[in-house]
Amino acid sequence: MNTYVAICTVCGRRQAFFFRPYSGEKLCRTCFTRSIEEKVRATIARYQMLKFDDRIAMAVSGGKDSVSLLHVLAKMERKYPKVSLVAVTVDEGIKGYRDEALKIAAENCKKLGITQHIVSFKKLYGFTLDEIVKSQKKKGKSGLTPCAYCGVLRRKALNTAAKKVKADKLATAHTLDDEIQTILLNIFHGDVTRIAREKPITDEAHPKLVQKIKPFCEIPEKETALYAYVKKIKFQNTPCPYASEALRNDIRVMLNHMEERHAGIKFTIFKSIEKIRPALEETVKNERLRECNECGEPSAEKICRTCQMLKQLS
Repeated sequence: MNTYVAICTVCGRRQAFFFRPYSGEKLCRTCFTRSIEEKVRATIARYQMLKFDDRIAMAVSGGKDSVSLLHVLAKMERKYPKVSLVAVTVDEGIKGYRDEALKIAAENCKKLGITQHIVSFKKLYGFTLDEIVKSQKKKGKSGLTPCAYCGVLRRKALNTAAKKVKADKLATAHTLDDEIQTILLNIFHGDVTRIAREKPITDEAHPKLVQKIKPFCEIPEKETALYAYVKKIKFQNTPCPYASEALRNDIRVMLNHMEERHAGIKFTIFKSIEKIRPALEETVKNERLRECNECGEPSAEKICRTCQMLKQLS
């Protein structure tokens, strides 16, 4: 009895191990990993994310996306000697979960010979995320989810770390899935103008803000995980204990279900937003960031969101 063996549609030689429903490609391990690396290079070039002498701060959490991008950027850096790469990691203070992630992030940085800088919520804000959650529960408050606090505080922490290492760009490992989820979150929250600001490469809106780039923005999350497995990259596989409470988790489940039934729909949404983003940018082009009255950091309001949150906690 003959057993059908699919051959890679790119090289035409090796046995395929992965099928891309949205493109129809059957890929061997070598061609799959090469396709991810080439896609990152193409994305960086398309959005003009980097200059030949940029100092890049890579946000490394220890999860599959961030360590995969760290390895891809480290490989690219070797070909461009004037580019420098440094890792920045945020310790939010989630007992057990973050401890493991910090160890894995450090191991990957050491393996690649990349310097790592760690910033913590406790040192920056006086609270760990665990302490924030415990405090809010004790007070009987149920407005914001742990992810809402973490998102705001983490963004500021990463910008603080990137400035500390004198980075020109802050690279984050947001995947296609993350980008689509964020788009829908902003729509569900009625904050559509935020879509104009959160894009593959952010505007240089303020000298105190390090420009963010997202080289994984056109790569599905499933493929960043597969890249890590194929390349035998160690990463944290345990989900954050607070993730299930977030609206983002419901959106993730919905999108994955739709992608299974209609392959390529995530790319369709992403491309649609890219087409209408110029019109959205017109609605915010006259907005200017001021400096927070409390901390002096860039803010759209008199007091930045971080300081507002910290005031509520004190």
